[in-house]
Amino acid sequence: MKLVRGAWKLLVGIKDALVLVAMLLFFGLLFAALNARSRPAAIKDGALVLELNGPIVEQPEDVAPLAMLSGQQIGNQYRLRDVLRAIDLAREDKRVKAIVLDLDRFGGAYPAALGEVQEALMKARAAGKPVLAYATAYTDGGYRLASAASEIWMDPMGGTLFMGPGGSQLFYKGLLDKLGVNAHVYRVGKFKSAVEPYTRADQSPESREASQALYGALLDQWRESIARARPKAQVAGLLTRPAQLVQAAGGNLAQVDMQAGLVDHLGDRIAFGRRVAELAGSDDKKPAGNFTTIKYQGYVDAHPLPKKGKIGVLTVAGEIIDGQSQQGNAGGDTVTDLLYRGLIDQDLKALVLRVDSPGGSVLASEKIRRAVMEAKRRGLPVVVSMGGLAASGGYWISTPGDVIFAEPGTITGSIGIFAVLPTFEKTLAKIGLSTDGVRTTPLSGQPDVLSGTSPELDAVAQAGVEHGYREFITRVSQSRKLPPARVDEIGQGRVWIGGVAHQLKLVDRFGGLDAAVAEAARRAKLDAAKPDVVWLDKKPGFAAELVRQISNNEDDDAGAPADALGRIAWQQQQVMATALGDARRLIAGGGGVRAQCLECGGLGPVRASLADRTLWQMVLAKLGW
Repeated sequence: MKLVRGAWKLLVGIKDALVLVAMLLFFGLLFAALNARSRPAAIKDGALVLELNGPIVEQPEDVAPLAMLSGQQIGNQYRLRDVLRAIDLAREDKRVKAIVLDLDRFGGAYPAALGEVQEALMKARAAGKPVLAYATAYTDGGYRLASAASEIWMDPMGGTLFMGPGGSQLFYKGLLDKLGVNAHVYRVGKFKSAVEPYTRADQSPESREASQALYGALLDQWRESIARARPKAQVAGLLTRPAQLVQAAGGNLAQVDMQAGLVDHLGDRIAFGRRVAELAGSDDKKPAGNFTTIKYQGYVDAHPLPKKGKIGVLTVAGEIIDGQSQQGNAGGDTVTDLLYRGLIDQDLKALVLRVDSPGGSVLASEKIRRAVMEAKRRGLPVVVSMGGLAASGGYWISTPGDVIFAEPGTITGSIGIFAVLPTFEKTLAKIGLSTDGVRTTPLSGQPDVLSGTSPELDAVAQAGVEHGYREFITRVSQSRKLPPARVDEIGQGRVWIGGVAHQLKLVDRFGGLDAAVAEAARRAKLDAAKPDVVWLDKKPGFAAELVRQISNNEDDDAGAPADALGRIAWQQQQVMATALGDARRLIAGGGGVRAQCLECGGLGPVRASLADRTLWQMVLAKLGW
């Protein structure tokens, strides 16, 4: 029988191997076929369609092959630089008869990114290029983009619901107490609220004060951006008394929006398509409401980026982690390798550091900072361009910059450090387990997750975090030419909006990536009008490229609803999933000492990572929902 069982296991193993080989071969052939089909084709006259079925991000996440093969919904992400480049190119391209924004399932972006795209669309409109927006329902981020359009369309069954920044967050202290988990927190900064959910059941007065100031400034900027792009839009009533207005209109959200000047036309997709066809042409052989289109990805691919250049742009996007990383996170080793490789392979004369990160590991942040300092040691001017978010570790790595650019809506600061270490001695006691042993030094067996930490370890850990904070203060002080006491005053883990950060001298100038590149060119004595730029990027993995190719050829709505109530409910689910994922990561060990702004994540794109969504679905399943 053993021989038979062994032979059977061998046959099963061979079968599984063959299936795996067949699957890899199939996807390899599929990738090759899609890649061949997606070679840049000649651009014909039509409307450039920006169908944003997902968030705008600085750097799209790589997709794990197993996630792709599992059939899970991956969702689309749109690289900010590509969106801006497409709009800027279309502005002067006579083949592009109109720019169409399809915002039915737009996944949001950080306020600064929304501002950049809105500005690009307004330039196109000012240059005489028709810009038309369509959605069943508009929320805050989508409407900010739509406000730049020359015509805003909406489905008669739709409506706008503006929420503004803010809302509830999860606090885990009560749950941890019930489970017996003891969260040891080591922190510096009275505003470093990332650890509060593990130590409190509510928000501290300091955190509430900082949040109110930040959210109020962001809402004011949103209002101002709408007023500048679309002066006739009366958004005040929908922000302050939405229920009264909607009830007075008998629940007809669309009618409220028309009366308030928020939209120009109510109509379904067929009516909208006919209007675009008047501008871009139509194909009589296609169904009603069709118009001649230029696909966004095809348009971007038809204008490839240069492979050589004298100004290197190094992107640090996502959480800063130790070691290597895929796109969407910034591994310390990955980022530094890209920079060192650029210094070797490219004839670089200047470096632009593009930062869009909440921070993360202190060690990885310092590793990236040292690599940037090496570029400076070699004589390269370094200009920092802050995107939507450059906080905590994201600010740490920005300190070598000769000049720092940010947008008024950039979220930055959060100069503070923390660490969270969970122990489970109370959990074990609840089920009748205990621990004992022999120690030779005060730190033997520490950190002991079963018996709890020792006073000596707590003292060492807190001292280490305080030392890290002093190092942070020193780097900022030297970089910004501010007294350490002043940096400590504006630090303490507090998050600032770009406009206030400029007043505090944490940033030097307002402007996007183009302004930063032009400044780098001037400092390197290069032509600022036509900068010679090369992107120091990691090539996307096979799975990510395959998903991109598939999404180019198939419609992917990522399962997001289109109506107003469904949109905001879906967004809150993404926020909850992300918060749950943050809790899991910290309780699992936290990854050491952190310079990270966890609370900043809720102000940006609303789509949670695949891992966080999976965890959220598991929790809902356990609850029977």
